[in-house]
Amino acid sequence: MENSTEVTEFILVGLTDDPKLQIPLFIIISLIYLITLGGNLGMIELILLDSRLHTPMYFFLSNLSLVDFGYSSAVTPKVMAGFLTGEKIIPYNACVSQFFFFAAFITVENFLLASMAYDRYAAVCKPLHYTTTMTTGMCARLVIGSYICGFLNASIHTGNIFRLSFCRSNVVDHFFCDAPPLLALSCSDNHISEMVIFLVVGFNDLFSVLVILISYLFIFITILKMNSAEGRQKAFSTCTSHLTAVSIFYGTGIFMYLQPSSSHSMDTDKVASVFYTMVIPMLNPLVYSLRNKEVKSAFKKAVGKAKSSIGVIL
Repeated sequence: MENSTEVTEFILVGLTDDPKLQIPLFIIISLIYLITLGGNLGMIELILLDSRLHTPMYFFLSNLSLVDFGYSSAVTPKVMAGFLTGEKIIPYNACVSQFFFFAAFITVENFLLASMAYDRYAAVCKPLHYTTTMTTGMCARLVIGSYICGFLNASIHTGNIFRLSFCRSNVVDHFFCDAPPLLALSCSDNHISEMVIFLVVGFNDLFSVLVILISYLFIFITILKMNSAEGRQKAFSTCTSHLTAVSIFYGTGIFMYLQPSSSHSMDTDKVASVFYTMVIPMLNPLVYSLRNKEVKSAFKKAVGKAKSSIGVIL
């Protein structure tokens, strides 16, 4: 049995071995990544520059964009390099780092979405007390707590997986270092590791989903009690973007992780992982910008200023 510390590198199988698909996939994923970078970094800059967006909701949104940028960047550049150069080898330490940061940022997003649900509850259900409930200190504690939970969770999973012995093979049947394909390579007894993953991920998801469901239960009850149709529409519109992001995030996550390894199909996981690691980080800023009048207004204002500056220079 070869100890995991003696493994110096892994070989990533990637998405496909078909040479005809390498360049088209490289172009598609590069475009997705560029949109992800532009959308998320642009959202952060827009929120920083426009004083009208200096509210708790957009504070959480800016952190959500930062996290989307983080876990997309932990995975996508390596995938792009593999398509372009054909390089499939990833050093052991790089694999550990990739897994750690991916797990950390995914968990942070999990708790940020729960914090945003609580923020929407406070805004819709207790509007008169909103400013005293969602203070700067409260928002900071929620965000810092999300990051602490994320990096603590990543530390547990990283230690749990990379303590195993990898003696069957060093070929990872995936396009990045994720838990299911790494567990499949281990010749150690995986039952404890699988149980730890299931319990920790299950607890994180259950806690966040409960916060979100309870928050929206009170939100919908409050909306139904409103006499004004316009008021109901306005209250509901403030939640639709967040609900869309939650549905996409948890739907894919539950499909991928909350099932035993015996029922995992790696090809199915790869498709789900592409959506999870590349598409969701691209969609979140689009969802919030396309359905949010304040973001649209701030974007138009920023574009107007940019045009004016260009005009002055010319």
